Amino acid sequence: MAAENVPPIARKGLDAQGYIEREGSPGRIPQPFHPVVAAARDRVLDLFGPRLHSAYLYGSIPRGTARVGRSDLDLLLALRDEPTDADREGVRELGEALDKEFPQIDGVGTLLYSRDLLLSELERHDLGWFVACLCTPLLGDDLAEYLPRYRPDTLLARETNGDLALLLPRWRERIEEADSDKTRTLLVRFMSRHLVRTAFTLVMPRWNGWTSDLGEMAEVFGAYYPQRAEQLRTAAVLGHTPTADTAVLRTYVDDLGPWLADEYTRVHGTKAPR
Repeated sequence: MAAENVPPIARKGLDAQGYIEREGSPGRIPQPFHPVVAAARDRVLDLFGPRLHSAYLYGSIPRGTARVGRSDLDLLLALRDEPTDADREGVRELGEALDKEFPQIDGVGTLLYSRDLLLSELERHDLGWFVACLCTPLLGDDLAEYLPRYRPDTLLARETNGDLALLLPRWRERIEEADSDKTRTLLVRFMSRHLVRTAFTLVMPRWNGWTSDLGEMAEVFGAYYPQRAEQLRTAAVLGHTPTADTAVLRTYVDDLGPWLADEYTRVHGTKAPR
């Protein structure tokens, strides 16, 4: 049973009407990352030309919290038509080239979707919310203008992270397939962040606020589930400074993950099938 404690940090991330404020802005991009963003903007245009509807930054760089040599560059691209395998290979090669050229970033992650999918009813409270609230416009016509405003309610919680139970079997497969410390380290980073964000959105409607800071997410969650608080704090740390420890991954898929998936379903239900 969750403990209804007073949240450990002040509620934040909402405007005066209780809607989630869009995080990030071009003005918050730290100076060392300006050349990376400029290069990414130009090369995305070169790659897709008129097929590109819009491009966005998300993550620590537009939030102003990126660390030189430690943070990755996160992009979301919306095409006017459906992406192809060749398009996905193109963005992969683009990311590799940027990563090699700019030592101030540690990797590039690019999400690639069609405009129609991002604006679809099915994605309204998942990818649509992601674009409207967590993405900073870089190029083109901002899709947020065609999307609603969002509150931190149970519908948003369910549609963003209500599919953890479906993900866990694949996570177990990825752990079994991991054949190097580098791969295991990347898995620890990815799974740590995913579990912390899922744990936060589990309690988000009760807390009635928004944050993207992993440490704050863990603290908010811990106020409602003190018996799991230390696990989440550890996961938040590993989301920034991961290890290659297989035992961590096993704990995620054998203990924390299944518990969180069950509790999420109990509280919010399951995400609409994709």
